[in-house]
Amino acid sequence: MSDWLSIIPPLLAIIVVFWRKEVIGALLIALFSSELLLMFTPQTEGNALFGGFIGTLERIVEVFSSAGNTRILIFSLLVGALLAYMRHSGGVTALVNKLVNANVASNGKRASLMAFITGVVVFIESNLSVLTAGIVSRGLFDKFKLSRARLAYIIDSTSAPICILILLNGWGAYVLGLLDNYELPDTSVSVLIGTIPLNFYALFTLAIVLFTIFSNKTFGPMAKADAEALTMHHSEELQTHEHGKARFMLLPLATMVIGMIGFMLWTGNGELTQGSGSKSVLYATALACLLAYFMMLFSGRYQHKDLVKIGFDGMSELLPLVCIVLLSLALGSSLKLLGTGVFISGLVADNLPLFSIPAILFLAGGLISFTTGTSWGTFAILIPIGMPLVINLGLPPELVLAAILGGGVFGDHCSPISDTTAVSSLASGCDLLEHVQTQIPYALFAGSLTLLAYLLAGLLTIG
Repeated sequence: MSDWLSIIPPLLAIIVVFWRKEVIGALLIALFSSELLLMFTPQTEGNALFGGFIGTLERIVEVFSSAGNTRILIFSLLVGALLAYMRHSGGVTALVNKLVNANVASNGKRASLMAFITGVVVFIESNLSVLTAGIVSRGLFDKFKLSRARLAYIIDSTSAPICILILLNGWGAYVLGLLDNYELPDTSVSVLIGTIPLNFYALFTLAIVLFTIFSNKTFGPMAKADAEALTMHHSEELQTHEHGKARFMLLPLATMVIGMIGFMLWTGNGELTQGSGSKSVLYATALACLLAYFMMLFSGRYQHKDLVKIGFDGMSELLPLVCIVLLSLALGSSLKLLGTGVFISGLVADNLPLFSIPAILFLAGGLISFTTGTSWGTFAILIPIGMPLVINLGLPPELVLAAILGGGVFGDHCSPISDTTAVSSLASGCDLLEHVQTQIPYALFAGSLTLLAYLLAGLLTIG
């Protein structure tokens, strides 16, 4: 089988998404085509069409063989229950009113800034950052008639760049683990810290988010979404509850954030950066759900059976997004076996002028992350390519690594098959495809500036 065929599945997914405006069908088609192509590998025998069908089902089932993947899916369902408890208790409405009355978020600009700051402060884990900022801000954005697409953009374009810049989290630990396999001119920790001022995509993206907040100007599809939001009302978020108290939202939310840090320390044996992000976010969310449940039960306004129904209704609202996350994980696993990421990176690894290597690695990272839907998988593919180039050609390791990390985040921001994109949509209550369409112009602008910056940096530092 030709390596060129390995890019067919992600291309099919992207084409179908933008043609039919339907993500689940696109992911299924891409997954089936990937499994069909795998049937033609030398290791596989049997009826291709039937094998492709069976392979698709087994690949989905295989997702649950990974404890980390299963935790992500359960966490995504529990988020639905947590949101429902906060909403039905009146906690969302009460907190919004308190923030408005206290002049903390008295207008749309301040509400947007609060979403940004929340995402910055909760840098421990990207999903937790997105989730916390989204939950806190949804009601405020509805109050001031700001689009959910804008909220999804702010939290998505804040969380990953912050996590890749402030590296006291699972992202930093993961990258350090990959770097430890190479004898670099400096320590892995020093190299990783040195990427901070050189991670141009993360810095440009954060700057554009702040510009959007303070100027209150949006462009392209985002401007259209904002215009539509002026005539819409998300009544499900801001329900009137006579006995609603802000603590019904604040205490579960604080439990989730503090619990996340505590569980990161616990699973990491006292080392925050060594903790398990998937375990910690699941345990913290489950703990927050339990607290929200008991607070509502002891308020005397709800019976156990009422709370069970509220919880399951909340979960059911998120089932389509959970399905998207499931299929994205299955597709990523299938594409890894097919060799899509390795093939794309190989295209850019030969016969390059030295000064262009950081820029090319950034582009390669964007393509791999875009077509596979995973930034961490992109790091795993490109760091073993980039670090030997550093050692053998004497390239600056900080610049090369920063380009790889930024490229992974760039592609993830643009990808409709990224699980991070799905979680951002989930947290903000925005349609997934609308989030992708409204965020892409901003990501492409930041990516273009970044490409130019790496070409310039390559000329100045490598020559």
